This record gives sequence, structure tokens and C-alpha cells, in this order.
Amino acid sequence: MAADPSDMRRSVYLLLIAVAVAIAAAKTVGGENVLEPSRYAAPVTQDGIKGYGSETDRKWPETRPDPVPMFSSNDKSRWATVRALVHDKTYVIGKRTYADPQNPKAYRDEGIVVDPAYRSTDVVLNPETNEFYSSKPPLMATMVAGEYWALRKMFGWNIVHDRWLVIPVIVLTWNVVPFALYLVLIGRLLDGIGKTDFGKLLAFTTAAVGTFLTTFSGTLNNHTPAAFCVLFASYPLLKAILENRDLGPGEYALCGFFAALAATFELPALSFVAAVGVPLLVARTRPAVCYFLPAAVVPIAALYLCNYVALGTLEPVYDKFGGPWYRFEGSHWSKIGTPAAKGLDFNDEPTSVYAFHLSFGHHGWFSLTPVWLVALVGLVVLGIKSAPAVRKLLGSVKGTGWTLEMFAAATLVVSLAVFGFYLTRTQSYNYGGNTSGPRWLFWLIPLWVLAIPTAADWLARSAGGRLLGAGLLGASAFSVFYPAWNPWRSPWLMQLMEYTGWLRY
Repeated sequence: MAADPSDMRRSVYLLLIAVAVAIAAAKTVGGENVLEPSRYAAPVTQDGIKGYGSETDRKWPETRPDPVPMFSSNDKSRWATVRALVHDKTYVIGKRTYADPQNPKAYRDEGIVVDPAYRSTDVVLNPETNEFYSSKPPLMATMVAGEYWALRKMFGWNIVHDRWLVIPVIVLTWNVVPFALYLVLIGRLLDGIGKTDFGKLLAFTTAAVGTFLTTFSGTLNNHTPAAFCVLFASYPLLKAILENRDLGPGEYALCGFFAALAATFELPALSFVAAVGVPLLVARTRPAVCYFLPAAVVPIAALYLCNYVALGTLEPVYDKFGGPWYRFEGSHWSKIGTPAAKGLDFNDEPTSVYAFHLSFGHHGWFSLTPVWLVALVGLVVLGIKSAPAVRKLLGSVKGTGWTLEMFAAATLVVSLAVFGFYLTRTQSYNYGGNTSGPRWLFWLIPLWVLAIPTAADWLARSAGGRLLGAGLLGASAFSVFYPAWNPWRSPWLMQLMEYTGWLRY
């Protein structure tokens, strides 16, 4: 007897989950920072020709570096705070002292900040106390430190001596375990959203191996947990929409909590909190006020509390960019306005050029993961159909007052708002630094995955359409797996442009 199509599809889901989670786990437990000769200044050959080196001011180390499972300034900065919190019970990761207070160059740094394994450009210096801190918001590091503290108490592990145990275990719990749950929940939603097996499978395969969440699964970062939280916030709402019912009290609370928690990882995700919360407040004021809002307040309050405990102020350290906290002697950012200000971090290209590269260029949302073109069509089609539902929102409506069309329209609005946010922040024109994709947009990934079936169902009607969908997915997977061992590397498109001389920052 032939298998039911749904049974076959769910079997494929299960196999893809197994493969995707195994890949993410392997990237975590097998991760090691590798020195790549192509990134360093190239020596002159015997015939006087200088070879290719993408960063001509970077010098190859004279001695063997200590092997570490940390990859970039970004995660090293977070791990420094984790170590300081557990070992020293402080957010301070170093101290600067001056031999001559009148000479800013006569200084000596000490603490975690000078440990080669934790050396990072993502640090700030309090000009009043001369104490170093991570430039990253402290809530995430505080949560990670709680896990490290538990591991230290239970097993006696030390992040300095047992880093090959501590770091992979923590990254597994932050990136891999939630990824498995993320895929299970996405599969359930796609079964209700899609109409054809091809559309559902294209979307699910994209979720499993076709996005940069897989690329970043082996390193501690704020982008993967933000994406997971967006999906966890969306799940109860979308399930209620599909079942044509209202949310329960716990579902309202889960939706509010995870939406706000996503915003603590990615500030622009506040737009997602508003996009979800405002329609619920309009259509279902009482439960939204009683359950959604209080739950949303918890992670936001925790973020500000940690910031105050760490820095003595509610103002995020990001707001101090360009000032003495960032531009201290020896800082990476002290190069601004000097001949040393070279490379992507100091990019000053026009906004129109930045917008192109962020969408279709070397760090492009669509050029690196072209499967999003299918999602875009789905979002536009559903967004156009959302107008009647929006007009009914103030009237008598069933369930939550939401429809799938409204959710798609909200995704479009939020995506445009986030894109616009970064176009107005000229200090962010570095595309997130040395990274393999447009990392500031990664938290939008689950929202775009859920939009794929609408257009993919149309592609399923013909062999050519299915071939096109498969090709777009394949090209996306190429970008995802191109940075084989370190996600903090330039995208293949940018490397190609640099190598051929098309572009050089």
C-alpha cells in the first residue's frame, strides 16, 4: 500500500532535522579558530611578485598561537565577560594604568582583555575609571555566565583550562538544541500554511540547511537566539490563526516574552514586538494587557537592569560610539579620521551603494540566499490580500483578529523598517564587519521561511518551476556552507570581487 503523502513528507522532515542538527553540532564540537594565509599580508616571492593577501596590514604570527574554539572579536568579547562574571564577579574585563598621567601613550593594560585568546576589538574603556568592558549588551553574557557557573559547580570545569569542554557545551545549548526545536515547530507551521508537498519541503529544507543560522551555529552570537525567539513568539500566534481560535493566556505570555527577548538580542526587533503586539492590543485588549505586555516587560527590564549593574547607567554602551569610550588610545576605532582607517570597518560609501550591497551585492540578502526571492513573492502576494483583514480589525473579528495575510504584511513592514534602520546608521555601513552574510538581518529568517510556500506552491505546478526553486535553494546553501570553519569571514561574493580587483575596501 502506498504511503500517505503527509507521512512521507514528515519522514523527510525528520531526516532533514537529523542532518541539520548533526551539522550544527559538528560545527560546534569540531570548531577551532584557523589562521588563513589569504587574510594576511603576502610575502614577496623570489621573482619580486607579491602574492594575494586580502588584509595587507595583518601580519602572520611569529609563534604558534594557542588553539581556541573562539573565532572573532565578537564572540571573544562575550566570552571575556562570561569569564569575568564567574571568576571575578564583575563585568570589568581589564584595567588600564598610566605611568605618566600626562602622556596618554604611556599606559599598561592588564586583565582578561590582554589575554591573546580573548583579545578583541569589541571592547570599550570607561574614561572615568579606566576599566574595560565588552561593547556587547550584557544580558546575554549574564545568561551564558549562569550556565558556565552551573557547569563549574557541577563538574569543576574552568573556561581557561577546559575551554574545549565549556565552550562547545554552552554553544550546543544556545545554538543547537534550540535549532532542533525551531525546526520541529517550523515543520508544524508549514504543514498548515503550504498547499503542496513541494512548497512545504522547499521551505523546510531552506530552514534546515539553506540559511545563515546554520553557518553561525558553531559560534556564540546574538543572531541565532534572536531568530529562534522570533519563531517561538510567532508559533502560538500562527497556530491560533490556523485553528481559527484565540490565544490562551499562556500563549499570549509566550508570544510577548519571546518577542521582547528577541529585541534584547537585536534592538531592531522592537519593530517585531510592535508589529505583533499592537494588533493584539487593538483586537484583544484585555488578554493582551493582562498577559502579553507583562511577559514582554520581563526581558526588557532584565536588559536594562544588567546594563545598569554593569555600567552604572541605563544608557546602552552602543550609544557612546564615536566618543571616548570607543576612541581610546590603541583602540581599533581610534583610527577614525586617520590614514590607518582602512578596510570594511571604516567604509564611507554612499547610502545607495550600501543599500545595493546589503540587498543584491556582496553582502546581499537576495544575492547570497536567492531563495528569499521566492519568499518575497509570497510576502507581496499575501500582503496585498491583507487589506480587508486589516480593515476588519477594529470591528468584530474571530480568534486573534489576525490572518495569515496580515502576518505576511507585518513581516514586510518589519523587514522594510529594519532595512531602513541600518540605512540611516552610517556607522553601521561596515555590513557587520568581517562576516559571511548580512548578520543584522538574520533574525528575520524564520519570518521569511514561513512565506516561501505561498509562491513555491505555484512553482510546484511545473517541472521548470520546481527546478527553479531547487536552483535557488542550492545557491543559498552554497553561500551558507562556503565559510567552512569560521562564519566570521567575508562572503564568497565579496572575496571574488576583491580577488578580481572589482572592489577593495
